[in-house]
Amino acid sequence: MNKAFKALNDPTRREILKLLQEKDLTAGEIAEAFDISKPSISHHLDLLKQAGLVTAEKQGQFVLYSLNTTVIDDILGWLLTLKKDG
Repeated sequence: MNKAFKALNDPTRREILKLLQEKDLTAGEIAEAFDISKPSISHHLDLLKQAGLVTAEKQGQFVLYSLNTTVIDDILGWLLTLKKDG
């Protein structure tokens, strides 16, 4: 879960997650939404994959990235344990 929190700390990575909430995208499609280099986008995607926040599936010559809501559910569940009732 620490890797997920570290990944979520960056605004670019949070924006990538928002994009993937809409639909699955390739790295190139994700890069088009930002004014940063493609290698930087690849680095962000790699950190999101390591944190388990996104999955990557090879389709031909492209890799399709998807939001992995399982880890997000785990984080939300943990955060809710911190909330006091009443």
